[in-house]
Amino acid sequence: MSHSTYNKMWAEAQEALNSLLQRETEDKPLKPQKDHMTVFQMLATLYIKYVQIFRNLEIAYDQIVHPQKRLVIRQVLEGVMGRILELKNEMVELENEMVELENSEFHYFDDILQDLKLSPEHIEIPIPRYFIKEKLKVLREREKILAQILINAGLQDIEPKYVKPLPLEEVIRVIQISERARQGRLRATFMKQIYLEEKRERQARLQGGKGPNVNAAALRIQKVWRRFTQWKKTEKMRDEEMIFLGMNPPPQFQRISASLARAQNVEAKRCEVQGKHETEYQKALVSIKTHLREMEGPDIKESLQEQIRQWFIECRHITGKFPDYPNEEEGGSTAIFSQKTPDQVAAELAAKEEEAALQKKTKEKGKKEKEKKKKDKKGKEKGKGKEKKGKKDNEGWKMGPSNFLPIMKEGNNRYKDVWQNRDEQWNFPQEYDPELIKEEKRKEVEEEIRVQVDELMRQELKNLKLAVDREKDKKRKKGKKGGKKKKKKGKKGGRKKKKEKDLTPDRTIDSLYKELVEEGLLIKPKTVKLSDYVGEYSYLGTTLRQVDIEPMPSLMDVRQLIALYGILPLGSQAVHEKAPLVKALLLAGPMGVGKKMLVHALCTETGANLFNLSASNIAGKYPGKSGLQMMLHMVFKVAKQLQPSVIWIGDTEKTFYKKVPKSEKEMEPKRLKKNLPKILKSLKVEDRVLVVGTTQRPFEADLRPFCKVYKKIILIPRPDYASRFVLWKHIILQNGGAVTKSLNISCLAKVSDGFTQGHVIYAVQTVLSERRLRQMHNKPLTAAEFLGCLARQDPVYKEEEETFKVWYAKTPLGKARVRALTEGEEVGKGKGKEKGKKKGGKKGKKKKK
Repeated sequence: MSHSTYNKMWAEAQEALNSLLQRETEDKPLKPQKDHMTVFQMLATLYIKYVQIFRNLEIAYDQIVHPQKRLVIRQVLEGVMGRILELKNEMVELENEMVELENSEFHYFDDILQDLKLSPEHIEIPIPRYFIKEKLKVLREREKILAQILINAGLQDIEPKYVKPLPLEEVIRVIQISERARQGRLRATFMKQIYLEEKRERQARLQGGKGPNVNAAALRIQKVWRRFTQWKKTEKMRDEEMIFLGMNPPPQFQRISASLARAQNVEAKRCEVQGKHETEYQKALVSIKTHLREMEGPDIKESLQEQIRQWFIECRHITGKFPDYPNEEEGGSTAIFSQKTPDQVAAELAAKEEEAALQKKTKEKGKKEKEKKKKDKKGKEKGKGKEKKGKKDNEGWKMGPSNFLPIMKEGNNRYKDVWQNRDEQWNFPQEYDPELIKEEKRKEVEEEIRVQVDELMRQELKNLKLAVDREKDKKRKKGKKGGKKKKKKGKKGGRKKKKEKDLTPDRTIDSLYKELVEEGLLIKPKTVKLSDYVGEYSYLGTTLRQVDIEPMPSLMDVRQLIALYGILPLGSQAVHEKAPLVKALLLAGPMGVGKKMLVHALCTETGANLFNLSASNIAGKYPGKSGLQMMLHMVFKVAKQLQPSVIWIGDTEKTFYKKVPKSEKEMEPKRLKKNLPKILKSLKVEDRVLVVGTTQRPFEADLRPFCKVYKKIILIPRPDYASRFVLWKHIILQNGGAVTKSLNISCLAKVSDGFTQGHVIYAVQTVLSERRLRQMHNKPLTAAEFLGCLARQDPVYKEEEETFKVWYAKTPLGKARVRALTEGEEVGKGKGKEKGKKKGGKKGKKKKK
């Protein structure tokens, strides 16, 4: 696509964002709402619209080659990402206890999508491609270093780069064997032909020398040929009918079209041009700044000096003495040129002197009053706390403050001021705009020159005072005292926690990285994309919730949550610092649902390091309390330094066992139990480190400490019919198979109810061997071939699924949902009873009459 197409896409996204920002700012002063449905509808529509804007902005940022436009898009894009996370958080956890709004990590928007005439694909969270593109070189270097360390440690086999040459005698022997085999095959075919000819002659002699009937043979050939041609015609007609009805895809559907291949090439070229323009822009920033300093610097310096001298003269004319020059802390000459007349400056100076005199008198009184006020405040706060609790019961839900609305507004204003109506006919290749750079750099040059001018003019003012007024330069004691006070205040207010001791102060990050790799604590993640976690959308979520039935989430919902809670915050520093903080994430589900795959996808999509702190992996490593502290210190030091990082704890229920089994006592699975909460507390907002736990048996863990560590829990179910249908097709094609009419995928999806993705992958890989793939052209796949492999595996039974549901109902979010449902039922019953009483009362009165 052309530059104009992506510019148009950006403009449309900005228009949609502008209308949303106006709506959000207007809706803020509205009264708190108590109605459950209206609140959810409002939040869900905002969420869906922001996701659509996010998708368009992501494409525009990836494909627009103009470097200055990309800076504005990046600012807005990060703001939109953060706002989506805030809205998701609002839907999960509400400040007001009165309104229990969808106490679940999963939310369903079927009815809203239908009203907006959108498909589920429109609310798919895209993974911004710049997460990887911008640090591709760093990631490749890191991969090389990791591979080299593994090879040196003997943990990875070196791939043979060349074939060892055979000796001449061995080569001759191999050629002889192959040649003799070829001659043997030829001799066998020749002997077979001789045998068949002799057999025909014997049969002819026995039949009495009668030759074959030519007419009968011709008739027989005609019958076979006509039947074959008619079968082919019928089959072709049936295929055309099915394609016309939309039941089968057209024949060119599966082929890679030329236009699609061309579009992919254009995208790759645009990325190259993008990089080229970015390097040119960075060079231009330096060159234009130096040019401005050389050409316009002297003029700026002269004009500043003239203005400051004029200010000296005007102040002396009005006040009768030269003014005091502002300090660097006060802003220097910027304070002078804040559009104030000399009269206003003189009045301000007089007012400051009066204030200083009054401050001395009020110091002693102020101390006594402060003590009294503190006592009164404590009493008032207690009273207010009680009042607030009472008010919370009556008040409804209200939208919380946003950290990302100001960022989006700023980006939107920049777009309106600079790019909305800008004429770019001269800039067809979309290179940087030098005029915009000059505007930005002129301010920087002016600030730099201003600092130099301030120093010169301070000296000049001193000379003037000595020459004209015969005054000595008075030291500004007041300013110094004020500065000291500020420092003291800073000391009092800045009571920070003690910094953690660095257990490895003398060691470099590279040496720690190497040790962790050698110990197997830092591992290489598999290259898996989040899009490979295939699943379908749940279309009955809203309908089931309206009947108070909690639906099992679909695989697409799980994928969405991983993108929201894991990938977006880890990929962007700006989003991570201001968005609702997620330090730990738990993936719970039966075996084979793809928990490890999601962990690896997290690392692949964000370029994160993967640390393995599973109980089985750390067993016997760094023994003792001091050894454990050293290990955790090293892991988190490297993780923070080389962020983003993912700390994976596999089978995390073992860390929180209620009772350790005898067979696992030697492994010491509960080593991390006490240290994990402390480490999570030490993680700051700027640390892009995520702890991810995976578990097959969460019900074996002690629930309270388990939920304290993992506040975000994602329950991954076994796939439903729609997801299984997509899954079978995807995995068969991924492993080299072909989906034909003879393969009934619908039947496979129905039969494999209860089986997980792991079971399906195992069945497909065992069936599609190299030999079977070679036979694919002549012998297409059938559903029956996969059933044997499935039958040999144990599915996930309903009882196991129920145990997961029961366990999830005991978690804080699960309890909140159960409480909300029971309260709703009680309210409904209460209303029914009240109506009954009223009717009974009325009847009684009538009888008395």
